[in-house]
Amino acid sequence: MTGLRPAGLGAVVALGAHCDDLAIGAGGTLLTLCAGRPGLRVDALVLSGGGTGREDEERAALAAFCPGADLAVTVLKLPDGRLPAHWDEAKNALEDLRARTAPDLILAPWRGDAHQDHRGLAGLVPTVWRGCLALGYEIVKWDGDLGRPSVYQPLAPETAEAKARLLQEHYPSQRHRPWYDRETFLGLARVRGVECGARYAEAFHTDKIVIDLASGG
Repeated sequence: MTGLRPAGLGAVVALGAHCDDLAIGAGGTLLTLCAGRPGLRVDALVLSGGGTGREDEERAALAAFCPGADLAVTVLKLPDGRLPAHWDEAKNALEDLRARTAPDLILAPWRGDAHQDHRGLAGLVPTVWRGCLALGYEIVKWDGDLGRPSVYQPLAPETAEAKARLLQEHYPSQRHRPWYDRETFLGLARVRGVECGARYAEAFHTDKIVIDLASGG
């Protein structure tokens, strides 16, 4: 199967409700994008964790997941688990980001995520950006909300391994969680790889893709 290759991909907006969401859901994709496009602009916005040790973790982690990128990271202070009650603040933060960016790709949670913060952020994305490719990443969790994704980014084995390693290195605050380990991250990547004919992959959901079949070459 031939993969679609977006032309002129020069800027990415990466959105997370919590510190580590982006790395878990799209860390391998960020590594792949940045390795293939030195100087890629990445604007990352995380809605919670600001002013805590988690913000320090996030900034160091995203620097490692986006090597060589023109990276800007913003971590806000919305309370964890309360995004529905802070809809205005989240919406305004996304609108502010839109005013200063022109992304070719948006990475964000997907609408079917069981966590209310993830789901709320996913619902805001199409109200702020239209006409931009938006991919909704998945986050494995106790809720068992993994769906049937339709978009896959194959990962080289070394990239999948690097993702698992960097997650362990940069988020020590999460190591106590029983699911937070190398087996989980590589296991899901292996399953998604099977589904797209690769060894490993990350998978995404999307509401709409516009294609152009008119041009040749």
